[in-house]
Amino acid sequence: MKKLVFAILLAMVSICAVTAPRMRAQASITIKDPAEFNSYQMATSQTDPHTKASQLEGFLTAYPQSVVKQAVLDMLVDTYQSLGDPAKTLSAASRLLQMDPNNLKAILYSVYIKNGSCAKSVDQSGASTDKQTCDDAATLAAKGLTVTKPAGTSADDWKKLTGAAFPIFDSAIALDDLISKKDIKGAEDEYKAELMLYTDDQSKSAGLQDTLQLAIAYSLPGTSQDLIQAIWFYARVWDFAPPKFQANIEPQLERFYKKYHGGLDGLDAVKAQAAATTFPPATFVIAPAPTPADFAHKAVAETPDLTKLNLEDTEFILANGVKDDVDKLWAVLKDKPTPVPGKVIEASASVIKVAVTSDAKDANTPDFIVNLKTPLPEKEIPAVGSIFGEHSKGEAELDGTYDSYTQVPATATATATAQIVLRDGVVIPEKKKTTPAHKPSPAHKTTTH
Repeated sequence: MKKLVFAILLAMVSICAVTAPRMRAQASITIKDPAEFNSYQMATSQTDPHTKASQLEGFLTAYPQSVVKQAVLDMLVDTYQSLGDPAKTLSAASRLLQMDPNNLKAILYSVYIKNGSCAKSVDQSGASTDKQTCDDAATLAAKGLTVTKPAGTSADDWKKLTGAAFPIFDSAIALDDLISKKDIKGAEDEYKAELMLYTDDQSKSAGLQDTLQLAIAYSLPGTSQDLIQAIWFYARVWDFAPPKFQANIEPQLERFYKKYHGGLDGLDAVKAQAAATTFPPATFVIAPAPTPADFAHKAVAETPDLTKLNLEDTEFILANGVKDDVDKLWAVLKDKPTPVPGKVIEASASVIKVAVTSDAKDANTPDFIVNLKTPLPEKEIPAVGSIFGEHSKGEAELDGTYDSYTQVPATATATATAQIVLRDGVVIPEKKKTTPAHKPSPAHKTTTH
């Protein structure tokens, strides 16, 4: 799920691209060398951005100690930004910060670019594979929040620049907390601080990607988990996301709503409330669901054929049901064959361990262990991360026979689960696509007279 949601997040960034006012010190500076002055005039008067960037870089190379070096770097940042070249924008911004460490525009673009790289570094577990970039973005962002208005900058221009910059700074700090430092509470606080800086209209566009991040943070297991808040912010994102993203967000919203409330009744009302305001009112409540044991009993009592339960529901009952319900279910499952669709967590020639439920996939831990009937050849051992599905759909399928199970009690950070062991496992390879046989064209007959 985390990988999917971060993919949605990255796709949504295009809705919220950074826009900063172009501000440059207008102090009068005299260039005494005529050749340097002519080179400066030539570079700064270019109208084509590619040519301008090349000319400005050439000026800096020719006159590395110029009195207008800072102003040229400032223009270079704007030029590369207009070209949509993040690497060169970051290079120019970094050089500008060497001369002017408190240049808010250079900090803003540096944070924005580094934060984008940080977001792209998220792996399947939801952690960053490039923590240094995430930390760098957060450190620069924290500095940016302390920068004061420079002399000569109007209050109106400063308000525009900080209005664009400060939400991005809070976002970078929050993302670093979330995926690098694993400080979930810190991430929640920073995302809320960011959203408070937006107007209601801005929260529906520029603030939407981090509304999703806030929902993710609140949904994560641990002491800071708050599913009521998570549901609100998922609903808020669903309300204003483009339709193609709604289809991916809705399953997460329904999952956590059902997990907390027990069903989907009342969810439409929550969506309507979340559309009206960024944050939930103090009076906002969602009725809690029955206990896991209540759910398990209801499923057992209301399912005519327990062998037709999906594997996620089967595991839930085995993990959470009272003894009578668990015994009733296991009595019909024991020694019965079943397909085991899911993600491979570990595999050898004799044993394949698979994450089947959503929670197991999120935690990257196996909940079904299949002992194979016949060891697999080395080349046929499935790769970690590969997926088993249904052979009838052309997918690779893993089958096994229910043998035993072990209940895994809930902890402070994880819900109760069951680890289910199957025997006599077999792997059915995916169907190979066949290419229709080519029929030769009929031979051309020549008629003789």
